[in-house]
Amino acid sequence: MTTSTLASRPLGRSGLEVTTLGFGGAPLGDLYAHIDEATAIATVEAALAAGVNLVDTSPLYGHGLSEHRIGAGLRRSGRKDVVISTKVGRVAEPFAGRGDGSGYLGGLPHGLRFDYSYDGTMRSLEQSALRLGVDRIDVVLIHDVDVWTHGREQIESRFAEAMAGAYRALDRLRSAGAVKAIGVGVNEAEMCERFANAGDFDTMLLAGRYSLLEQPGLASFMPLAQQKGIGLMLGGVFNSGILATGPVAGAKYNYQPAPPEILARVAAIEAVCARHGVPLRRAALQFPLGHPAVASLVMGAVKPEEVADQVTELSAPVPAALWAELKAEGLLGADVPVPA
Repeated sequence: MTTSTLASRPLGRSGLEVTTLGFGGAPLGDLYAHIDEATAIATVEAALAAGVNLVDTSPLYGHGLSEHRIGAGLRRSGRKDVVISTKVGRVAEPFAGRGDGSGYLGGLPHGLRFDYSYDGTMRSLEQSALRLGVDRIDVVLIHDVDVWTHGREQIESRFAEAMAGAYRALDRLRSAGAVKAIGVGVNEAEMCERFANAGDFDTMLLAGRYSLLEQPGLASFMPLAQQKGIGLMLGGVFNSGILATGPVAGAKYNYQPAPPEILARVAAIEAVCARHGVPLRRAALQFPLGHPAVASLVMGAVKPEEVADQVTELSAPVPAALWAELKAEGLLGADVPVPA
């Protein structure tokens, strides 16, 4: 029996309860570096042993390698109460060659092609179940239907394809009880809002658009999510690194070197944190959970020690005066919700 200090929240109206800290599988696909297989699997085991009950991955992550490693970790842990989340929108072609453009340094030698059709969705989900070695997947997200991925020329056709194909397939699977929650996983709050208005979704995974540094989803999308009962999973709460490292030389913001104005803003936030004796990364980790629409933070890790650090920082104290000073300094809007 796993004991955990992690709080749980409902994932929208799905009936699922998820821990406020989730495990994100993107780095386990050899995103920036080749990861030792044993260490990768041990990291999954460490998250599960710490009480994390939400594990999110995708066929994109290492062209299936992340799903393989997470499946191994699930089998080794023996835990049955884990909420498994993966994504559709890409179908693997094992004999087509990898090609380039996915951004993953390592991973499996299998090609991927975009396919948001009904049949492509069903095939993608079947492939994921085989890689994970499971007979159920609880949460399925339509992946990367955003301008960031497809460009403005293709986004309308991709959105139409996803709603006519992937959404219809997932809605049918949910109605049949084969999956418990359906949603989207994207990098843009605007696309979350479009999907929320176009279909009946339980959850959405939004990366990098609601953080201590910036909250572009706050004005329009987040209230809509609350109104529709959509439970949010948030990725990228460190904005690709700068909210974890601070404004150091070479700090990354949205996968690129941070520009001067971002460095200056983060320096100002870090100075407030320092006055209250709180590390910047702790404040950045806890801040998004102040919004009632947020169910879980999906955090990547490549070593067991990183998981332990996340659990520690999530439960460590942050004084209410810190949030009050950030608002007084104009570094957070007056109406931005903060942790109690």
